[in-house]
Order: sequence, then C-alpha cells, then structure tokens
Amino acid sequence: MRKPRILVFASGSATGGGSGFENLVKQAHEQVLDAHIAAVVSNHEHGGVRQRADKLKVPFIHFPRPWSWDAYRRIAEDSGADFFALSGWLKLVLGLDPALTFNIHPGPLPDFGGEGMYGHHVHEAVMEAYGRGEISFSAVCMHFVTAEYDRGPIFFRYKVKIEDGNTPDTIGNRVNQCEHRWQPEITNLVVHREITWDGDDPKSLRTPDGYKIVRSDS
Repeated sequence: MRKPRILVFASGSATGGGSGFENLVKQAHEQVLDAHIAAVVSNHEHGGVRQRADKLKVPFIHFPRPWSWDAYRRIAEDSGADFFALSGWLKLVLGLDPALTFNIHPGPLPDFGGEGMYGHHVHEAVMEAYGRGEISFSAVCMHFVTAEYDRGPIFFRYKVKIEDGNTPDTIGNRVNQCEHRWQPEITNLVVHREITWDGDDPKSLRTPDGYKIVRSDS
C-alpha cells in the first residue's frame, strides 16, 4: 500500500534550523509517522535545512523569491506530494490546498500568531503576557493553513505550563521538546485522514472519536 507523501517546508536559517524536519524524517523511519517525506523546501540554498537534508538523504528544494501562488503550485505539483507540512516555514503560503496543508506553531493560537510571530518573537510575547498576569501557559498548536497567517482551524493544542523563572529561551526549549514529541504523531492522523476539514468552513473540522484538541503537560 502506497504511503502518503509529505512535502515539508522549513525555512531554518543560513546556519542552522530544521530540527523539526529532521525529527519527522526519523519518526517516519521508526514508523511513528507512517508516511514518506518526499522532499524538504527552504528559502536558504545552503542553510541548516539543506545540511540536514543532505545528511538524511532527503531531496532538497531551494525556494527563493518570489513566494507566489504560481511558484508554490509548481513546487507542489513537481514534488508529487499528497500533503504539505510547514515546520518553521516563515513565508505566507499561497496556492496550496488548505485541506492538505498544515502548520505547527510554537505558542498559543490565535492570540500569539500572525505575521512576524515566529520562534523567539512568540516566546518573548508569551513571557511578557505571563509577566502581566494574563496567561499561565504557552502551547504547541497545529492548524490547517489558509491565506492568512495562523488563522486556519486549530486541530491540536498542547498546553505548556509557564514556571517561575522561565525566560523566553527556557520556555522556548520546553515548547520545542513538546513539538518534537507530538508533531509526528498528530501529522500521522492528518495524512491518514483521521483529522480533516473541507478547506473552506472551519465547522467542517473532523477529528477521531474521543480525540481531545487540548492536552497539557501538567
């Protein structure tokens, strides 16, 4: 039986990044994720994602400007992928089927999402809100992707309790550990059509019987 093919989008940086992509590949090998990673896409031609892809022998696709509707469609069609997983991809996505495209976000959505809210920016905003007494948890969220940053239907939220003494770096490390723990397992539910939506109406979101969108580490 043919396994679902996933095209991963992971910006990384000119010198690092891509740990989430690498974790998906390893978990696919260990069959936590019952899927095939068709290729990985980055806007950095020789950055951290490329280095990990070469080490893992996963095809690498360099995606420079313009990040247009036509460019996304061309990459998607050429890859032969069934699903599109954003794992640290920092560009607005256009042209991919929103029913088949999903993202992982390192903070509570929708309040800590939107353009410019990624990585350390999210963790700083979370800790500032914690300092004002507004929140007590950060989170890992997964959601389907629409043409607006971080606004598609959320199908997974794992709450990470903020502890006294946490900093943006330390809460970021804890959130990242939870991302690596849950991303492959929840991705598996999506690519095997146990979590779905019609790409248009958020009310069409469907999850397995007994599935809880919100989980917690405490």
